[in-house]
Amino acid sequence: MTGRVIRTFVTTNRNRDNDELVVHMKDGIGSSKYKPVDYQQLRAEAEAKKLASADIQLKIKKLQHASKITKDQMLIKQHSQVWWKEQKRLSESRDKVELQLQTFLEEKGKTCQFFADIIDLEQQLSEGREEFKACTVHPIWQLRADLKHRICQLQQHSLHHSHMENDFDPVNIMQQVESVKSQQNTLIEKLTQEQRALEDALLEYDIQEMMDSEDITHEFSEVPAVLQEIECPYPDLKSSIVAGYQQLGDLYVSKMSELYIQSKDTDRGCKWSKEDHWIYQSIIMQYPCDLTSRRTLYLDMLSRHLPHKPRQELVDHEKICDLHRFTKDQRRALMDSWIRYKKDFVFNAVMTIAEACSAYETELILANDRKRQQEICGELKEKVMQWRAHQDEAARLESSITARRQQEEEQRERERTEKEKLHRADKKEKIQKYKTQKKRAWDELQSRDQQRLEELTRIMAQQAEKDRERVVYRQQMLEKRLSERQEMALHEEHVELERQRRLRALRQQVAVIAEFDPIRMMSETKAWKAKIGIGAEDDIVLQKPLFELFTYNEQQIASDQRVRVEMALREAGLHTTLYAKEILPKIPPPKPPRRDMESTVFRK
Repeated sequence: MTGRVIRTFVTTNRNRDNDELVVHMKDGIGSSKYKPVDYQQLRAEAEAKKLASADIQLKIKKLQHASKITKDQMLIKQHSQVWWKEQKRLSESRDKVELQLQTFLEEKGKTCQFFADIIDLEQQLSEGREEFKACTVHPIWQLRADLKHRICQLQQHSLHHSHMENDFDPVNIMQQVESVKSQQNTLIEKLTQEQRALEDALLEYDIQEMMDSEDITHEFSEVPAVLQEIECPYPDLKSSIVAGYQQLGDLYVSKMSELYIQSKDTDRGCKWSKEDHWIYQSIIMQYPCDLTSRRTLYLDMLSRHLPHKPRQELVDHEKICDLHRFTKDQRRALMDSWIRYKKDFVFNAVMTIAEACSAYETELILANDRKRQQEICGELKEKVMQWRAHQDEAARLESSITARRQQEEEQRERERTEKEKLHRADKKEKIQKYKTQKKRAWDELQSRDQQRLEELTRIMAQQAEKDRERVVYRQQMLEKRLSERQEMALHEEHVELERQRRLRALRQQVAVIAEFDPIRMMSETKAWKAKIGIGAEDDIVLQKPLFELFTYNEQQIASDQRVRVEMALREAGLHTTLYAKEILPKIPPPKPPRRDMESTVFRK
């Protein structure tokens, strides 16, 4: 896992090492070639490796779980798409059938009392269903709403315990709920019994239909009434036609018996219950045959609805159902073929007998032409034999075609099985490649992390050295600033003393020494004279500004390219757009920044 090559232990002993072993044993622990082993450190490293391995195993399990969840979500999404399409198709089919049934009943109800009674029965069932809902379903929903309302009141008035205790009786409410539950269980049991009775009736009807379908096989051997009632002047011809029909019927009876026995064997091999088989049929019918990955989807859905059935049993039951459906299609095709051949046989037999009747009438009319009559009979017999041979050949061809179709179906099944095996092998190979790539990537990542750790260790050591130098430098700078502050404080104190001395001298110089002059005190001041214009001089032109400026003037600000671009964007109304925010920081200043503003404290 760490990328190191662990060499195997050398367990062989060489003779030339015996002397060295003796020396090592004499030296013992005091030998300079051996160092004591720190088992605590080794145990700590082993525990760290175990923890790292456990973390990696947990990540792998999380990835597998996430992959499984993603796959399940994808399958559920595909299932939902199929369900929506199937629900739409079934709803459309149901609306169409109900509309057709309603139209049929309305049309036939005007002329037939039976259909009118069916319409009345449907109306009675609808009224009964509404009455059932009003008597059973609505009270339960009303009780549920009442309980939810009581619970909300309890939550809102949780502070008024005494007031709510008088209004809310839990025992009475539980009795009502238990009473409703018992009534509901009794009603459900009654409905379940009615459902079972209806299912038994329908099952009897299905059994009767199966018996009727089995009775069809007995019709193969029955001669049609047309052939029995038709008059033929030649009994041999009629008997040969009847024998040919019976032979054809026996051939179809044997084929039908084979299919019936095959179907019974298939049903005997299926040990599923009726409910599981019904679930299987319902799920299979939901997925159309032209759907991509249809088999994967319905097998996944079957595994969800029938979790007690393993996948191999589902596949075996799928094969049994396919064989049963193939046998059913064969029986249907055989019945269609029988109806078609029966119709052709009866038509040809009637035509043959009609020709025989015409020949017999001709024989009666031409009594002298007996030889001609025998020739006609021979020709008719030859035609019957030829037609019978054609029928036998057609039956043989049909049986051979059916056998070839079954062989093709088995060949397709084998090809599909081989294809699935190859697909699984390909998947296993891809998974192995993926694991190899992940291991290689993990090893590379481990080596990169090790290199990065060494580099960070080196950088941190350098940074620690710099930090120690900075601490020493800052200590020196702090001592220097403290000494400067002390000197500055002494200097300020000396300056303050000197200033006080000068102020005292100045106050002595400007002390009041004016003499008493009431005339000067009552006369106008120079400021008043200047205001009224007495003794005013010419205006003085100020050439020097009032205050000195130490900032940028208007020309310097206007010469900045950034200001001009911002003013142009503002005039255009674009100064708040993303374009303005993007280009304004990229415009360089008129002069580059001063280099002396960059700190050089930490430079070596």
